[in-house]
Amino acid sequence: QVQLMESGGGSVQAGGSLRLSCAASGYISGYCMAWFRQAPGKEREGVARINTWGGSIYYTDSVKGRFTISRDNAKITLYLQMNSLKPEDTGMYYCATLGSCGGWVPTYWGQGTQVTVSS
Repeated sequence: QVQLMESGGGSVQAGGSLRLSCAASGYISGYCMAWFRQAPGKEREGVARINTWGGSIYYTDSVKGRFTISRDNAKITLYLQMNSLKPEDTGMYYCATLGSCGGWVPTYWGQGTQVTVSS
């Protein structure tokens, strides 16, 4: 059983930065992991994913060059550094373990942390 808890969300102006953290309890070293987000009125979408040791990373096009996903397996924590934030980045951000490293199918979810970017 894995439990995930996100933190670090908040309200920032466009152009600002936030760093999200996802603290895990349980074994996550063997899982690929990802950050998802859900904007109001929209479906949840995958933002970034990372393999078990951090050597393979994928970003959705809208965040490339602005967001950085990383993990610290010793601290069993996943991170998302978000720079140059835009209003369209607003939403609830969730971390998740993935059933497959090549896709976006989650196995465990956190409760989410809200990110609000104002123009």
